[in-house]
Amino acid sequence: MRALHIITGLGVGGAEQQLRLLLRHLPVECDVVTLTNPGPVAAGLRADGVRVTDLAMAGNRDLAALPRLTRLIRRGRYDLVHTHLYRACLYGRLAARLAGVRAIVATEHSLGDSQMEGRPLNSGVRALYLAGERLGRATVAVSPTVAARLTRWGVPEPRIAVVPNGIDLDRFRHDPAARERTRAQLGLPKQAFVVGGIGRLAPGKRFDVLVQALSQLPRDARLLLVGGGPEEGPLRRLAEQAGVAERVVFAGERPYLPDGSAGPDLPALTSAMDVLASPSPEEAFGLAVVEGLAAGLPVRHSSCPAVEDLPSGAAPDAVRIPCDPE
Repeated sequence: MRALHIITGLGVGGAEQQLRLLLRHLPVECDVVTLTNPGPVAAGLRADGVRVTDLAMAGNRDLAALPRLTRLIRRGRYDLVHTHLYRACLYGRLAARLAGVRAIVATEHSLGDSQMEGRPLNSGVRALYLAGERLGRATVAVSPTVAARLTRWGVPEPRIAVVPNGIDLDRFRHDPAARERTRAQLGLPKQAFVVGGIGRLAPGKRFDVLVQALSQLPRDARLLLVGGGPEEGPLRRLAEQAGVAERVVFAGERPYLPDGSAGPDLPALTSAMDVLASPSPEEAFGLAVVEGLAAGLPVRHSSCPAVEDLPSGAAPDAVRIPCDPE
């Protein structure tokens, strides 16, 4: 059996990291197509021996990408096409149908109540999503919360399967040596109290709340932000305005499966933290929260279906709090 995974991009993000972990465990031959942005995860997949093709799509409306993708699927004689993220689901499912593939599955990684992958959920987005969904055979939801959202949108319940995200627990286990080494590399004092934030630096993640909260904490507290994105500049300016710039460390994007790149990876960075804070008010799963729990950290979060869908008391170290600095 041959399977093709199609994803919008392969920068460092939850869906992208999940795809790489998935391919390490699937008992079938898999190739990957990224519509755009063959970033660090693409390099990691290639290091794992996975063939990755960059379609070099120019934008959401680059319709010329559709026949290119259709030809690629047809040449590959794939038995299964599995799509990930909104744009890839639209183009990938249609291209698979045009190429004659009938076994088409999509994973819904990021459907929120009001937005998906940072785009507002208006009637046009919903109509396109549902039209594309009809071309597939099934949609995998990463949490029961996402499954319920899909049902409310009009996706028939029998077409939805819940398969939660997973992580490598051994990789995230707290490492005292990594803690000491990582703090030294980042210039974090040994005795500092370090609040961690993990995720794309985008407006919806609300890392501005953590910067504002830091200004109300004692001077020995530090904020360690792991991720990249368009909000890095505004967050740096906010830290300057709040008088805490020297207490905020921007670690950049860090794949949590080491690729031989310099610097600490994500598990080493979680070892350097004392608490994980996730102020995002809307999540489809809450992967950063689960990573923090796996690292043995107490976690404060504003939204995490991965925890909220569990029985009461199943994750006592994760506490839900409002998305505000106080």
